[in-house]
Amino acid sequence: MSDDQGSLRPTSGAVLAIWAIVGLAAGWLVHPLTDRSGTPPVITWTQPVLLLLVAAIVGAAAWATWRVVHTRRERLDPQHAFNRLVLARACAIVGSLVGGGYLGYALSWVGDGAELADQRLGRSLVAAAAGALVVIVSLLLERACRVRRDGSAD
Repeated sequence: MSDDQGSLRPTSGAVLAIWAIVGLAAGWLVHPLTDRSGTPPVITWTQPVLLLLVAAIVGAAAWATWRVVHTRRERLDPQHAFNRLVLARACAIVGSLVGGGYLGYALSWVGDGAELADQRLGRSLVAAAAGALVVIVSLLLERACRVRRDGSAD
């Protein structure tokens, strides 16, 4: 989708994978580093709920954008379209990083006999799934903004 007219390519799976791996490594390191200096963080239900809220908001934007561009066949204002693309790309990257981080933190608790290990593991897995959902709806928003080179909906 890239040409001299300033179009953007879709977010690459490789970019999302790299950020997820960075998050995975960082999340894995949180447990041993905080265990040495005190108490590892407890994951509350607030974290996954907030990620689900972000996913719902981005998902609603994706649905509204898709309806306007593909069902009604209307054109989005270029600035609005660009803003939605930036939002989609940023949320996809951050969702990958955060989802990977929670997954890494969850995996660091596998087999640990600590008192709250199961709670940290379970809630971190839910937060990781919510982060993956943020990535999915962000990619859907990005897809909803896509138009053909002739200006019609893709």
